[in-house]
Amino acid sequence: MTRLWFKAAAVLLWLVPGCLGAAARLYTEEDPLTILSGSSLKSTVANSSSAWLVQFYSSWCGHCIRYSSTWKALAQDVKEHFDLCKEYGIKFYPTFKVRAVTTAAVVPRADRQLKTMRQLMVNILQKHTRLTWADHCPPLTPYSSVELLPLLGQKSDHYSAVIVEEPGSYVGREVILDLLQFSGVEVKRALSSDLPLLDTLEIKSFPSIYLLHPNGTHTHLHVWKSLRFFISSLLKTLPGVQRRFKSNGSSFNGQEGAQLDKQSAKSEVYTADLESALHYLLRIELATHNTLEGEELKIFKDFVIVAAKLYPGGGSVVKLMETLSDWLLSLPLQRIPYQAILDLVDNKMRISGVFLGKELRWVGCQGSIAGLRGYPCSLWTLFHVLTVQHDATPTALENTGLDGEAAPVLQVMRRYIRTFFGCKECGQHFEQAAASSLDKVKNPEEQILWLWNQHNMVNYRLAGTVPDDVTVTFFQFPSLCPSCHEEKNGVHVWNQDNILQFLRHHYGASNLSPKYSLTPPQLPALPPIPDPLPTGRPQEERGAGDDGAEGDKGVGGVWILGLGFNSVDMSLCVVLYICSCLFLMLLFFFFKVRSRRWRLRYSRLHV
Repeated sequence: MTRLWFKAAAVLLWLVPGCLGAAARLYTEEDPLTILSGSSLKSTVANSSSAWLVQFYSSWCGHCIRYSSTWKALAQDVKEHFDLCKEYGIKFYPTFKVRAVTTAAVVPRADRQLKTMRQLMVNILQKHTRLTWADHCPPLTPYSSVELLPLLGQKSDHYSAVIVEEPGSYVGREVILDLLQFSGVEVKRALSSDLPLLDTLEIKSFPSIYLLHPNGTHTHLHVWKSLRFFISSLLKTLPGVQRRFKSNGSSFNGQEGAQLDKQSAKSEVYTADLESALHYLLRIELATHNTLEGEELKIFKDFVIVAAKLYPGGGSVVKLMETLSDWLLSLPLQRIPYQAILDLVDNKMRISGVFLGKELRWVGCQGSIAGLRGYPCSLWTLFHVLTVQHDATPTALENTGLDGEAAPVLQVMRRYIRTFFGCKECGQHFEQAAASSLDKVKNPEEQILWLWNQHNMVNYRLAGTVPDDVTVTFFQFPSLCPSCHEEKNGVHVWNQDNILQFLRHHYGASNLSPKYSLTPPQLPALPPIPDPLPTGRPQEERGAGDDGAEGDKGVGGVWILGLGFNSVDMSLCVVLYICSCLFLMLLFFFFKVRSRRWRLRYSRLHV
C-alpha cells in the first residue's frame, strides 16, 4: 500500500560478508517495494522528485525478520557493507528514514501495523512546510466551504470529488494519495465541522463523497462501503480517469474521451469475447505450428476436450469443439497437420450447426486502440468461465483422462500457455506462479480463487506499464462487489467466501451476454415437396429466387436430416443405391444360371 504514496525501499546491511543464506531472504521480487544498494541509494533518493521511505535492516535481527511480513521489497537481495550504517547514522534495526524532495526525517521506531505506518507517512507528508512542499504533491489540508461552494455549477475538464469526513479520519488523505497517479479526477477533503458546507450539500453521514462533474452538475456519489480501497477503486472507474505515465512526462490527453466501438457493461461477460478468444487461438495463434505432434498434440487435445465439455450455453461453438474433440480422439495419427484442423474449424465439410465467427469482436476486452487488451484479456475471461463451469458441473470431465487432476482446467491452461501462448515472457511469469502454488489447489472452489488471485497479481504488475491504453486501469478485481471488501485494523482484506460467490455469478452461464456475437448463417427452410431427383435445370434457374442459398451457392436444394446433405446429395445416394441393387441382382442371376449348368454337366452317373 505504501508504494502509492512513497518510493519505498529497503537497504540490506551485511555485517558479515558472504553470509547470504535462505534465512536472509526476507524479501522477494514479487514484493511491492524496492531494494537499494549503497551505490544507488544516494543517487536514487537524493535526486528524486518523490518521497522515499527507506528501511535499513539486518538479516540477523529478529525484529527485522518478524517485520518483513509488513515491510516487503520488490527487487532481489543485494549485499552491502557496514560503512553505510555509519554514514547514515543507523544504530538499530529496523530503522526508517523518510526522504522527501528537500528534507529528511528519521523514524527510529517502527510499528508493526500497516495502518499505523500508513498514517505515519500521511502525517509526515502533511507536516512539510510550503518551502519544502513539492509542486506535484496534492494538498492534504482540508478545504473550507468558502473554497468549495463556489465550485458548484462550474464546468471543468475533470471530475472533482469532495470527501467530507471526521477530523480524525485518514480516509480522505489516503484517497487523495491513491489518486495522485491518476488524471481526470481531483480529490479534495473537507471536515464534518464545516456546518455551512454540510447544510448546502445536505450531508449527514461521514465519510461522504460529493462529486462535481465536468459539465457543471454535481451529486452525491453512492458508496456501498466507506473504505479507502473501495472509494479509490470507484473513482478510478469514472470516465476519462486514467493513470499518469512518465514515458513522455505527461498524461495521454490526446486519447481522453476516446469513444469505444461497442458499449459494454462491467457487470456482464460477453460471449463475443469468448468466441473471439477461440477464433484467435485456433486460427491465428495455432497457425504458427505447421504440424502438431507429440506433447504439443496432446496439450491441444486436452484444451479442446476442456472447451468442449465446459464451454457454457451450447450452440454452434460447443458443437464445433465437440466435433473437433471427437475427430482428434478418433484419429490414430501421432502427427496432424494444422491445415486439417483449420479445415474443420472453418467447417469445410459443411457440418450443420458448426460455426465459429472469423471476426475479432472485443467488447468487455476492447482497448482504446486496436492491438491493446483483446486476446490476453479474453483468454483470461475464457478460463475464468471454464473454472466456474467446472465447479458447477464437476462430473463433466469424467472419463476424459483429466478427471484424475485436482485442478484440471488450470493444469490445461498452464500447459497451453507454456506451449502455445505468443507472449513468451507472459508465459514464463505464469509458469513461475503455477510452479510455486498450483499444487496447493485441491478442489474446484480453490481452482476459481487461485485463478482470480493470479489475475489480480498480473494486474498489479502491469499497472502503469501500458501507457497507450488510456481506457484501462489495472485495478484489483472485483472492485464493484461491496461484500467482497473488508477492513481489519485499517487494512483492506478480501472476503474469500463472498468473492467465490461473486465469481460464480459473474462468470456463470446465466451472466453471459450474447450481444455483439456473430450468429451462424441461417439454413434454408425445407420446401413442402422436396425434389428427390435433379431436374436438369441450369444452376442459375434453380438458384433464382432462393433467398437462403447464399451459404451454398452453386448447389440447389435444402439441408436434410441436419447432417449437411442437400436434396442433390440425397438424390445421388438414391441413384447409387438403385444401381448397386441392380448390379447385385445381375451378379446373383449370373452365378445362379452358371451353377445350374455345372450341376447338369456333372450330375450323370457313370457305368
